[in-house]
Amino acid sequence: MNALDFFVFNTIHYPYIPPPEENRSSWVTLSNKYFDPELGHTVYNDALEVSASAEKFGYDGTLVNEHHSTAWGIQPAPNLSAMHIVANTKHIPVGVIGNALPLYNNPVRVAEEMAMLDVISGGRMISGFVVGTGMEYFSQPVSPAYARERFWEAHDLILKAWTQDGPFMWEGEHFHVPHVNPWPRPIQKPHPEIWIPGLGSSETIKKCVEKGYHYMTVFSPKWMVKGFFDAYRAYAEKIGVTVERKKLKLAVMLYVAETEAQAHREAKAHLQWIYNTGLRHPQHYHGPPGYSTKQGFASMMALRGSLPEQPKLTYEELLRDRYIIVGTPQQVGEILHKEYVEELGIGGIIGMGTWGSMPKWMAMKGLQLAAEELLPLFREKGGKPDYLKKAPLVPGSVAERAATFGKPKYPAMNKVDGLEHSVPREVAHIAEVIDPSRNGKPAAPVSV
Repeated sequence: MNALDFFVFNTIHYPYIPPPEENRSSWVTLSNKYFDPELGHTVYNDALEVSASAEKFGYDGTLVNEHHSTAWGIQPAPNLSAMHIVANTKHIPVGVIGNALPLYNNPVRVAEEMAMLDVISGGRMISGFVVGTGMEYFSQPVSPAYARERFWEAHDLILKAWTQDGPFMWEGEHFHVPHVNPWPRPIQKPHPEIWIPGLGSSETIKKCVEKGYHYMTVFSPKWMVKGFFDAYRAYAEKIGVTVERKKLKLAVMLYVAETEAQAHREAKAHLQWIYNTGLRHPQHYHGPPGYSTKQGFASMMALRGSLPEQPKLTYEELLRDRYIIVGTPQQVGEILHKEYVEELGIGGIIGMGTWGSMPKWMAMKGLQLAAEELLPLFREKGGKPDYLKKAPLVPGSVAERAATFGKPKYPAMNKVDGLEHSVPREVAHIAEVIDPSRNGKPAAPVSV
């Protein structure tokens, strides 16, 4: 097993907005008059091309996510992005990190769409479930006070829809579905791998430990990340659960170039856009009333005095506190190995992508250089990602499927007027039916 997995992640930022001094927030209140669909066409397709290229470069997976009413991430329907990537790849895992469950009126839709993606992709989907940021709730008809209740009820409904034969009825506190019977069902059994991104909520950490889910922290300083993972391990030890390193993942923005000076020259403006412009919003947008539990709110207030305001972070502070890691592949590799593999014991880095206003050529260059010189530092001999070491879940060809599985248990048979017996779907020409002169009567035998 490889020492560290590397994932490409594209939030799909839209950088063509007024500078920070001209807008109060890049979320919620930034008017969509600033969105130019023609520019958006390029932004979407460039980002999705970078995401799909993760396969040819040899990464361990490629991920997308969901946000609403923000230039930070113009991906309100991440399952559509995932479908684009699935259609342009063959083997790499594709993750939706994740669907914001409380925002759905019927969570069965998530079960259906993720199952459909899993079947089409051949069992390659990673299913992330998120509550969504507090900013998401300003544009949705859902009270943030019920966000976490809705999240876990939706989670339970989706898992039951994936694993229990339907139809069945769901009568919950927040969702009422009289007929749960999703077609299709996922290829992966019992269901696709589940990741839960979080920002240190003790409730979320405990649930991930108890259920064996992957826990992923997002864009936080290293000292804070350490606290999250320490809490994960402490609770795992308390309830007697063995911590699997592969289930601990960190989103931290990486950029590599040929020299250290060149890496900083290329990355600085784009990574600063992330924190100084893209993530710019008033604090109360992030935590509307009721969004956090009492314990979570208390923890957030305790941390608030220790955290500088993101829009005011300098490039040097971003580097110092490990919001970002920039340098040559060897320099970045040393940091990751010492500080994250050895000290924090994590198994996955979500770090490469099209960050902020970064052009496609720069993102592609960084991905290729990292693939050539960074990833091999953490790979076993042969350099393969772990998913290529496993047998695929579906046959690679029609002939292989036929040889492996034979004919379906219930072959498709069609009843045809004028014929005594049903005919198999493989029959392409039924003369008795298509000859209008016979008026539905069997045709006379053909003499040869």
